Parts: sequence; C-alpha cells; structure tokens
Amino acid sequence: MTSGKEVTATKKGRSGTKPKKSAINLTTTREYTVHLHKYCRKTTFKKRVPKAVKAIKQFVVKSMKTNDVRIDPTLNKALWAQGIRNPPTRIRIQVARQRNDNEEKGEKYFSFVTHVPVASFKGLSDKIVEAEDS
Repeated sequence: MTSGKEVTATKKGRSGTKPKKSAINLTTTREYTVHLHKYCRKTTFKKRVPKAVKAIKQFVVKSMKTNDVRIDPTLNKALWAQGIRNPPTRIRIQVARQRNDNEEKGEKYFSFVTHVPVASFKGLSDKIVEAEDS
C-alpha cells in the first residue's frame, strides 16, 4: 500500500528534485489564424473592430502566456481597413515573444503581434516560425 503512495508522489513532482523549467519562457515566434467572427458577432456596429482588437490581445495572452501584448500598426490598419462595422472574418497573425529590455516593467517578456497577409485561409494551421539570424 505504501509503494502506491510513493509512485503517486513521484508523479506529482514531490520526489525532492526541482521541476523542469518550462519551454514557454523562451523567445519564440508562431503564426496563428484567428477567427474574429466568433468574437464579434452580436455586437453593436460601432464596437466591432475595438472588440476584435481586444479579442486578439486576449488570444495572444492565452497562447503565449505574456500579459504585455503590443500590436503592430500594420495589423491595426488591416483590422480597420473595412471600417469600424466590418472587421475581417479571419486574420492571420504572427506572434513573437521577445525579452523585455525595459527593467522597470514587471514582465520579463512581451508579445509583438504582426499581420501576415494570405490569399486564402484554406489548409492553414498554427506553426512555429524558424528564427532568422540577422
């Protein structure tokens, strides 16, 4: 009976060793397709694009685990291109988690969101973008 408790204790990480660090802390870049229509439906016309911007920020906070989200002006222009009443149904974004150089902020990392123009959303899935050496 006691051996069963010891096995469950090691599964929960209480065996005395330090837990492994998560790979979520690393700087990385990913591409996502965000379906904005499901966030903006049944919303007043004059609040649709502002709600779409907030939905993208919530999506990035949930997926990249950073509370500091910065939106590129090209993404903002792509959202506002059809006016306040008609945000795009779907939008392809590239999210880069970067180290925060500003020491007075509490966050170690921030997410920078940019627009990726695509002809069609058919067959696209979430992917990790390889880092560029520059």
